[in-house]
Amino acid sequence: MFIRRTGLFFFLILLVGSLSPAALVGASNVPVGSLPIGTQIEVQLTTTLSSSANKVGDPFLAQVENPIFLQGEEVIQAGSTLRGHVTFVKRPGRLHGRGEMRVVADSILTKDQKTLYQFKAGLISFGIASETGVKQKGNEGTLEGPGKSVKQGAKDTGIATAAGAGMGAIVAGGQGALYGAGIGALAMAVGLLARHHKDVVVNAGTDLTFQLTTLGTESKPSKLGGYSAPFVCPTCQ
Repeated sequence: MFIRRTGLFFFLILLVGSLSPAALVGASNVPVGSLPIGTQIEVQLTTTLSSSANKVGDPFLAQVENPIFLQGEEVIQAGSTLRGHVTFVKRPGRLHGRGEMRVVADSILTKDQKTLYQFKAGLISFGIASETGVKQKGNEGTLEGPGKSVKQGAKDTGIATAAGAGMGAIVAGGQGALYGAGIGALAMAVGLLARHHKDVVVNAGTDLTFQLTTLGTESKPSKLGGYSAPFVCPTCQ
């Protein structure tokens, strides 16, 4: 009995040892050659995005910063190209609200342009490469434009209104001083409030991290190879 159990034990060891890594991946419900859900991709944006110039559906490109390994093998090299698109844009209101934008990643073309991985991935973190004041809002990957708090905005607007009233009175003079003061105060306040709430601007060079929400399936790219020319924001500052 002991000999039989020992023989069975060694047989199982040999059987497990003979399984390839691909088979082990298949056993965990991840198809061979696919990127698992939850895979994180760190990239650097190569096109500028802005809520003032982009619309839903606009594409963007980014460069993969760190290689991705699957079963111990490098499948996506640093320098590979990620492609995504804009899914949501909200312009800031003139007197209230901030600009918002949401983006997702769709695919990666490997650096050697031999393999295309297609998937859906959401933005989980990003770093600002310049002082644009944009920040991430909530856990859906929404980017929010800069703006002052309501309290600070009201304080600044009060100061600006007083200054505008004085300027309006000086310009109007005489009997029209009161009317001129009102016009000057309103113009100054509206202008300042409009500056409090700005568009989202994410400059090229910004670091982004996406996380796969679907499997990344492997395929061969089209005969044309690569991606079409990237979208370039013509009005972003």
